[in-house]
Amino acid sequence: MMFLENVIVEFDRALRTVFSTARSQRQVPGAGLPDASLSEEERAHVCGLMRVNHVGEICAQALYQGQALTSRDPSVRESLRGAAEEETEHLAWTEQRLSDGGRKSLLNPLWYAGALSLGLLAGRLGDKWNLGFLAETERQVEVHLDSHLSSLPEQDRRSREIVDQMRIDEIRHAETAVRLGAAELPAPFKLAMKLAAKVMTETAYRV
Repeated sequence: MMFLENVIVEFDRALRTVFSTARSQRQVPGAGLPDASLSEEERAHVCGLMRVNHVGEICAQALYQGQALTSRDPSVRESLRGAAEEETEHLAWTEQRLSDGGRKSLLNPLWYAGALSLGLLAGRLGDKWNLGFLAETERQVEVHLDSHLSSLPEQDRRSREIVDQMRIDEIRHAETAVRLGAAELPAPFKLAMKLAAKVMTETAYRV
């Protein structure tokens, strides 16, 4: 009976992540700032970047869900759940920014399914590799967000505030994973993650 209840809870979480409107406990960064005057090209670029970030948060939810389900250590599961809650806020922030003229990726269910599979696999490898995968994911996301800060129009302070706070949170998630005993992933695995992320970001920017 408990197993069936857990399945229902996790399935509900997946549906809410992909199809519902996310909620944030914290105020959206930059919410009090005026919207920037952007050209059509700049606005399309901002929407593309925010769509990529939104997909990243969809994937983060799925990864954390899969990792928490297969983690053996209660403290690790609790940390994963806590990070997932913060990622939900990122999901809400990027979704709200997209509502100002953009749209979500049409492939969100596919992104979620793929990331959930990776999270389940990482968890099955054991907690030190589970945490290592988390730490490396967050490091790569930090680099990705740095590139967005370099690419976003300077006058679009609302988008920049969101991305900057996301970056701060992701750094903390990586540090937490290391503190809990994350193993350093082999170089080929890191490269594979970078290549997969490149495919995802280039596709999500357009679709």
